[in-house]
Amino acid sequence: MIDGERFVQEVTDMQDMLYRLSVSYLHHDQDAQDAVAQAIENAWRHRARVAEGAFRPWLTRIVINQCKSMLRRRARVVPSDQLERLGGMTPPPDLALRDALSHLPEKLRTPLLLHYMEGFSTDEVARALRVPGTTVRSRMHRARLRLRAELSGKEGQ
Repeated sequence: MIDGERFVQEVTDMQDMLYRLSVSYLHHDQDAQDAVAQAIENAWRHRARVAEGAFRPWLTRIVINQCKSMLRRRARVVPSDQLERLGGMTPPPDLALRDALSHLPEKLRTPLLLHYMEGFSTDEVARALRVPGTTVRSRMHRARLRLRAELSGKEGQ
């Protein structure tokens, strides 16, 4: 069980990462803020369920589930020309890389974002996504191959 003070400290440390993750799912600033706030509220109510060492992947999973729930409820599509206007999100500096990442399916994109942009270990990614570590490594490998193929195709144009 995690106590209230530790909960607040962990959430404070993770808040920017959780926001970036939710923006990657929802593509809208206000929706992302709402998802993080709702996930933190839900996590607070159920904080007794988590072991202290598993807090980071546990809270990440709650945010992912909240984002998926919001997507199902709202079934919102954001045109790609609006992606540049997202507040607070720092897109990859390379526009080709940003476009290539946006074309990846969610199950390939999310492990890459958590690992390379947020510093999660592959084991933490596996716990957050509730899949085996070998699945995470396989998805990351496939995602890198797709990115490489798409980026090398764009360089030739």
